[in-house]
Amino acid sequence: MGKICILSKSLPLLLLSLSLSLSLSLLSILLLPPKTSAFAPFINDYYCSIKPTATSKTMSLAATAANTAARNVGKLTPSTSILLICDVQTRFRPLIHNMESLLHTTKFMTSVAKELDIPMVATQQYTKVFGPTIPEAFADPADIGTLCPVFEKKKFSMLTDECASHLHSLSGGGGGAPPRTNYLLLGIEAHVCLQQTALDLLELGHSVHVLADGVSSQQSYDRKMALKRMEQSGAWITTSQSAVFMLMGSAEHERFKSVSALVKGRMGEVNEFNDE
Repeated sequence: MGKICILSKSLPLLLLSLSLSLSLSLLSILLLPPKTSAFAPFINDYYCSIKPTATSKTMSLAATAANTAARNVGKLTPSTSILLICDVQTRFRPLIHNMESLLHTTKFMTSVAKELDIPMVATQQYTKVFGPTIPEAFADPADIGTLCPVFEKKKFSMLTDECASHLHSLSGGGGGAPPRTNYLLLGIEAHVCLQQTALDLLELGHSVHVLADGVSSQQSYDRKMALKRMEQSGAWITTSQSAVFMLMGSAEHERFKSVSALVKGRMGEVNEFNDE
């Protein structure tokens, strides 16, 4: 009688222990990767039979949209862009590879920037030695130093303290306007001043668009390697015409007719970069 009493008291505990052990065993099987479980065929069939609910579909679409929105694909708008003209100076004119084509592109881009109200900034490397900005780089040379401020430098990068301060004032995005974080970059030399400018801007988190038909060096190989180096670092390598049409975005742009005339004029000029 005593043994029966003891057994009856311990039976619930025994059943609870067996139930817990069985539950843990089933849970461990379900948590195993399909390839390691003896129940893999049955588990796979179960998972495949589950149909996504409307909620799971919505969450998936939202996650995709968020990922897409976060991706920077290098789009350009006039209100978020600044044109930088790096050291296009008289002393370099006979020395730079395809310099006349570079000047045509610079004139084209400074004209477009003026038409689309995009701020322009130029630098001159040690003007006493290398001379002033070449007048033909602008449709109206009177814009040099007025509409387009020019900063003297000895530093290779354009981002001297004075120039960087001015760029900061342009890109603040005050009054509800979007900040200017896209920099269109052209000038010389591609592997020295221009490249160091691009890297400085990228390091600060800006988007850099290098206009391949508007940059060069004394040696074509240096130019080629500089474009590759800047692209590897995150710069967008594009062409002046591609950038201009992206800036407008549509044939319905209010300045489309006048900018298209500038594009047509540029296409009628020599562009030696087409042969590279």
